[in-house]
Amino acid sequence: MHIIITGSSGFVGQNLEKYLLEGDVEVTRLSLREQSWRTRIDRQYDAIIHLAGKAHDTSNTSQPEDYFKVNTDLTIDLFNAFLSSEVGDFFYFSSVKAVADSVDGILTEDATGNPLTPYGKSKLQAEEYLLSKKLPEGKRLFIIRPCMIHGPGNKGNLNLLYQVVKKGIPWPLAAFHNQRSFLSIDNLNFLIVSMLKDGSIGSGVYNFADDEPISTNDLVKIIAETFGKQPRLLNIPSKLISAFVKIGDVLPLPLNSERLKKLTESYVVSNKKIKSVLRIEQLPLNSSDGLKVTIKSFDAI
Repeated sequence: MHIIITGSSGFVGQNLEKYLLEGDVEVTRLSLREQSWRTRIDRQYDAIIHLAGKAHDTSNTSQPEDYFKVNTDLTIDLFNAFLSSEVGDFFYFSSVKAVADSVDGILTEDATGNPLTPYGKSKLQAEEYLLSKKLPEGKRLFIIRPCMIHGPGNKGNLNLLYQVVKKGIPWPLAAFHNQRSFLSIDNLNFLIVSMLKDGSIGSGVYNFADDEPISTNDLVKIIAETFGKQPRLLNIPSKLISAFVKIGDVLPLPLNSERLKKLTESYVVSNKKIKSVLRIEQLPLNSSDGLKVTIKSFDAI
């Protein structure tokens, strides 16, 4: 099996490429910045895994058109090249944020998309184009919507929480009660390879998430346990916290309104559909163990 990967220099790309190579899958990196990239898509490849994209900018300094040029227009160009090629499968890494910025209940694949940010809108617009095209016989299209991905080598949004707990600072947001879905890079890799190898799986949209959601307070406890510390949770009134973080929207403080939302909102994603088509009951890593693997790696970064 021979796979093309775009965005191979990113966190997911580096880990997925390593996982594929360890499984005796050949990998070719494709940079969409090269003018000649279209000439490199030919019959020798079994699948294209499209990871390249512009990530959500929490500092809100990017222009809306920047997201659409990369996440929408480049995806459309690549998909059209795929349609005219003899490559069998196309994996488009979208995002749960293409559907909803906030979730009331559990997010499933049949939810109607209503993104509020340019990032989410650009991802959804690309999805809609891909799904509007008729696939030639023998081709499959997989739109992957991962939730927050984590793993060794990538602190991401876990970094602030990690720093607070490691330094023994009491966690001041314990008054916020939530449930969030995470996705271990190990589980992501497992799912992609399983889909590549199973020719019976039909085209469609698939959420990727670990099996169990985790509350932020439980995540604090997991981090503390990983480093042999006692978790310190402060129940400061949520209204007071919400008022204070508005200062961070103006000044360069560690906590602003958007980061507070990411740390305290509920966002639960269902992975039942992908597990059903793969005929599995559980993913290799449970949520807690996957987070511990990531957290233990932070000191080495």
